[in-house]
Order: sequence, then structure tokens, then C-alpha cells
Amino acid sequence: MQWSDEAIVLSVRPHGETAAVTELFTRAHGRHLALIHGGRSRKLRPVLQTGNHVDATWKARLSEHLGHATVELRKGYAAASMDNAAALAGLTSLCTLSRLLPERDPHPALFEITLFVLSFLDDVTVWPALMVRWELALLEELGFGLDLSECASTGSNDQLIYVSPKSGRAVSASAGEIYYQYYEPSRAGGYCSSVSVFFAKLLRLFDFDAFTIDFGLSSGTHVTVILHENVSGKCTKACK
Repeated sequence: MQWSDEAIVLSVRPHGETAAVTELFTRAHGRHLALIHGGRSRKLRPVLQTGNHVDATWKARLSEHLGHATVELRKGYAAASMDNAAALAGLTSLCTLSRLLPERDPHPALFEITLFVLSFLDDVTVWPALMVRWELALLEELGFGLDLSECASTGSNDQLIYVSPKSGRAVSASAGEIYYQYYEPSRAGGYCSSVSVFFAKLLRLFDFDAFTIDFGLSSGTHVTVILHENVSGKCTKACK
């Protein structure tokens, strides 16, 4: 069993003294793990950095085996982002979230979008907006796509500044304002999941205001993140 494909390095962990188990996001084969002999060597260590674009060749006796791979560098996005803390955080977030994809399930459209976002990490005026588009595409691929075409309450498409955390649909300013009072920062509870804390810290790098709250319901705790961003003097809000 063998295939060759272009890929993005998502994660690397050591295996033995010199090898590494590498997680790749490939164009035609999805998220794929492989053992790379010499992956911890001085030659391959700069190649196997999170976010790098590589050519990979995978081999195994059976398709269900872990297999081993060889890689060659195409574009070193990791090194290009080292001097920019925000870009490095965006690259790390992108690769971390890509690991939510099911293993060996191809997502060629998302792979193309991922490469497009990575190519703009050196332009801070562009890539944060592209990152939001990428996150929407990821949600769509995972089956949790948002419907932002019209208000879930009124059916209009005017001033759609909220997103309902229950339905995943857009909500207009007038319909959502009565609920927004329950998400004020002063009502924040003490519980935060690790994922929520991660996103809150990351989004603050992009001038978003993010925090978590605890509804304290008997059926379970609901963690909600409220985001604010000033764009052209207007304030937009989203509830996830």
C-alpha cells in the first residue's frame, strides 16, 4: 500500500531515539499519521515543524497500519511566523483545530483553504479575517455549519450581528438585544473549560473581547464565549 500527496504538518511526537510519529493533513487522504524514520535528526527536524507544507510519501503493508513516510519541504510557514507572535498563534490554532477532523477522511476543499490562509500569515491586515472564514469552513466540514443568511427569529437579513449558540443561525440586533443582557461580563461564573480558555486567550490577540460564563443549569454547565470586534467604527458581536 503506497501513496504520495502534499500535506501540512499538524503535530510531531518523538518515537524511540531517532524516529517521530507525525500527524499530517493531506489533500487527498485527510488527516493521516505516519512513522518517519530519522524524524528527530538535524536534517528533518526543521522540516517537521507544525504548519509546514510538505510532499509526503506513505507506505504500509496494509491500509489500516500506521505505516511510515518520507517528507520533503515545500514551504516553511513555521519559520516565517516565528518573529510574529500573533501569526504564530494563528498557525498553531489552525493546525490544532485541524486535528478535530476524522482520521483518513479527505477534505480537499478545506485543505485548499488552509493553504490559502497559511500563505497570508505575513499580512496582518488580511489573515485574521481569513482565519474566521477558515473556522466557518471547518465547522461546515465537521457538520456544524452556521447559517448566517437571515435572522432565526424574524427572517430578515438586516443588522445580523449575533449568532445563536442554540441553533447556529444568525440573529438580528433587535431580536438578539433582549438576550444579550444575560451574557454581560459582570455575570461571568467561575468555571471555564480548557478549550474555552485557549480560544479566549487566542482571540484577544486579534483585538476580540472574549470570556466564558457558567449558566449553572442542573442539566449541565453551558460555557459561552462572547466576542466583540470594532470594524469601521461599528461593533459586531457573536455568541458561540
